[in-house]
Amino acid sequence: MKYVVLVTRILLGLVFFVFGLNIFFRFIPTPAPAGDSGNLTMLMFNHGWFKLIGSLEILGGLLLLIGRFVPLGLTLLAPLLVNIVLFHATLAPAGLGPALFWTMMEIYLIYAYWPCFAGLLRANAKPFEGAYRNAYRD
Repeated sequence: MKYVVLVTRILLGLVFFVFGLNIFFRFIPTPAPAGDSGNLTMLMFNHGWFKLIGSLEILGGLLLLIGRFVPLGLTLLAPLLVNIVLFHATLAPAGLGPALFWTMMEIYLIYAYWPCFAGLLRANAKPFEGAYRNAYRD
């Protein structure tokens, strides 16, 4: 399982790192989509939304690639994947398959790193006291 997690983490990190860089440097030519999806894409591009999205993709992908702060990288990429899936499900269904594939990889990595996320679902959580208190202790 260790190697499956490693390969999944590197593949997901590489995809987001490369496509995040592509938003800034345009080394992979992509034609503008037609119809409403193209209008939304151009609107987001013209108003700078893609620079923010690209920055989050680069940061999240880089964290997965280097293997440090992987839960933070997964947390940054999760809302991006939700938006990618919703975009393809509603406006551009041709890309829904790859979007779901990368989402399944994200879900698998969240499962593999579950102890890091388990505290998010703790009922009646209380704030930690003291500056140096271990975050994993109750």
